[in-house]
Amino acid sequence: MRVTRADDAHSTALALFHSALILIVSIAGSPIFAAPIAKENVPASAIAQIRSVLRAQQDAWNRGDIDGFMNGYARSTSTVFISEDTVRRGWQTVRDRYRKKYSSRAKMGTLTFSDLEITLLSSDSAVALGRWRLKRANDQPHGRFTLVFKHLPEGWRIVHDHTSAAKE
Repeated sequence: MRVTRADDAHSTALALFHSALILIVSIAGSPIFAAPIAKENVPASAIAQIRSVLRAQQDAWNRGDIDGFMNGYARSTSTVFISEDTVRRGWQTVRDRYRKKYSSRAKMGTLTFSDLEITLLSSDSAVALGRWRLKRANDQPHGRFTLVFKHLPEGWRIVHDHTSAAKE
């Protein structure tokens, strides 16, 4: 049997086709192509979990449970809370501030969070922007907040809180 140049070209083309097919199948099954599909559920889940933390904080506040409210914050000395032109550092410091400033149910009132915008910055960090309002017998203080969340072993927690009160 005589091998011609056409047979050589056909064999080479067939080998290239099989190599390309193996490469395409390998790449299509790789994490590079699978990542966008897997990540579609991560943001929705993370945002739902962060909303749940904020809802739990609101509920705890409205029960008069400052410790429950504080569960939304990272229990760390590096936790930051900014308000009234003051920077406070550390979970315990923030807790002490809340206990002193809101020492009775009347001072706590009823808390409502609204206009929440949550943006994931990475798979383990997010920023939340929103409004807060207290309904009390004699006033209704309100304002805005920006929260930085970090995904920790215990779940999503606030690591940085910048809260401001409106002047009116």
